[in-house]
Amino acid sequence: MTTRTTRILSVTVPVADQDRALAFYTEVLGCVLVRDFEPWPGARLVEVAPPGSSVSFVLLPSDSRIPVAVRMGTPDAYAAFDALRGAGATLHNDAVVELPGSPPMFFFADPDGNGLVYLEEEVD
Repeated sequence: MTTRTTRILSVTVPVADQDRALAFYTEVLGCVLVRDFEPWPGARLVEVAPPGSSVSFVLLPSDSRIPVAVRMGTPDAYAAFDALRGAGATLHNDAVVELPGSPPMFFFADPDGNGLVYLEEEVD
């Protein structure tokens, strides 16, 4: 069974200092702040994007508990999780994760160990 990837949502950029990186991406590169919040205490997620872009950068410390990964949309995170598990993919979550204010999601790896995240999104 094939999962359906709808689009690339964001790409993680590992950074040493999130505030310094935020200043560089906004003040030097002209990106706009999309969000800056703590999904749970001690885990800060900073996301920026070029104006008008549908793909953003997530600025994370390399030791963050938030996955350093490419985030992709899928219409059904639960079906994608089951399909990837059935295909023997490396899954980094025991089940689809549901955080308050965020869509269902899960973290996995491609055959070379590159981090990927599927986030459920509505598709027309």
